[in-house]
Amino acid sequence: MTTRRMLFHERLSKPGLIVAPGVYEMVSLRLADRMNFDALYMTGYGTVASLLGLADAGLATYSEMVGRVNAMANMAKTPLIADGDTGYGGLLNVRHTVRGYEAAGAVAIQLEDQEFPKKCGHTPGRRVIPMEDMVKKIEVAVASRIDPLFKIIARTDARTTLGLDDALRRGEAYARAGADILFIESPETEAEMKRIGQTFPDHPLIANMVEKGRTPVLSKAELEQLGYKIAIFPVTALLASVQAMTKVYEHFKDTGSSVNNPADLYDFTELSKLMGFEDVWEFEKRFVETK
Repeated sequence: MTTRRMLFHERLSKPGLIVAPGVYEMVSLRLADRMNFDALYMTGYGTVASLLGLADAGLATYSEMVGRVNAMANMAKTPLIADGDTGYGGLLNVRHTVRGYEAAGAVAIQLEDQEFPKKCGHTPGRRVIPMEDMVKKIEVAVASRIDPLFKIIARTDARTTLGLDDALRRGEAYARAGADILFIESPETEAEMKRIGQTFPDHPLIANMVEKGRTPVLSKAELEQLGYKIAIFPVTALLASVQAMTKVYEHFKDTGSSVNNPADLYDFTELSKLMGFEDVWEFEKRFVETK
């Protein structure tokens, strides 16, 4: 775990954008992990959807989420950034959450300044807590980590309801409180993204790339030019999966068969290898008697 945190720490200091695709359950985790990304992002939206079949609206508990962090971080060789929502309560809860996510093996935890229950950052109806309250949360988070390489990501959702100026003031306050990485959620134009980059030229910034969300989806080169260090893609793979499954299920409904299935299917043998069956086969060769 320390090795992955060191890798992520060192990568933050090097040039170029860190591309962190969203992973939301163990199949997506296994698949992305074998592709040598610099980091993976455990998306709250996708994790809650896959675990509970519900909206990302503060419905998942700390125990449910830290269990997912533990499973993913211990399966993956790639550094895992994990969504910690609002810290699941007050200041004591924030301390417990930070220590839990760190012990589970994440390289960074994302904490946001929404009121509880929180909502996905690209949906309406979000409200934020007073800036001073979030500053205290960040101070507690920084003081609570055991490993200084464990990164604290401070996210503000103030742009949508209070405007960009307030969001930038919050970002500055959260940086002073000790946040390692800043996440100014939901800028609505490329000009706003440029201003964010200019405001924090020396602090790592996250760009949240959500297709048909509130923020323009830009290329890697464009994000680098604007001053962003990390690009997360929390729901892209989930959207692709749901689209493919929709086609498959509609075909079943229409034809009662998988013949002439319209979806481009992953090879079953390769899926079995991805899920670790080669190890099972080797184990059986060694230890299980065959007749």
